[in-house]
Amino acid sequence: MKYFAYGSNMNPNRMKEREINFSKREHAILERWRLKFDKVASRNPNEGYANIEEDDESVVEGILYTIQDVDIEKLDRYEGYPNHYRKLKVWVKLDNGEEEEAITYVATPDKVREGLKPSKDYLNHLLKGCDLLSEGYCEKLGKWETLD
Repeated sequence: MKYFAYGSNMNPNRMKEREINFSKREHAILERWRLKFDKVASRNPNEGYANIEEDDESVVEGILYTIQDVDIEKLDRYEGYPNHYRKLKVWVKLDNGEEEEAITYVATPDKVREGLKPSKDYLNHLLKGCDLLSEGYCEKLGKWETLD
């Protein structure tokens, strides 16, 4: 099974801590979507977790993991599925031009609020994906305004 991570799960250590076993980890692009930090964090109502929304003019870079089917249930628990995030099938583009179908998570509308910012600690999880993300995308992430 393929799982597209665009948020804190881009950090391979976070995936390992969550006991999500992956056999492959590679760069992928989700076209016509935009990254936001508008998912209300459970521990702080002013903190925003990563989310994506459709936008014809944007792309979201992320990490495509190959995981075992049983591990999607672990991911569901960590992502708060189905109450906090819903699962969506998307097509992502790999660096070799091929496309792959993958599962990703999108915040449920009742858990989204404008004006939120990620914590520095949370944003650092995303930056751990920079070993595979483009330099420009990493620069953009690194300049994101945080709470602290």
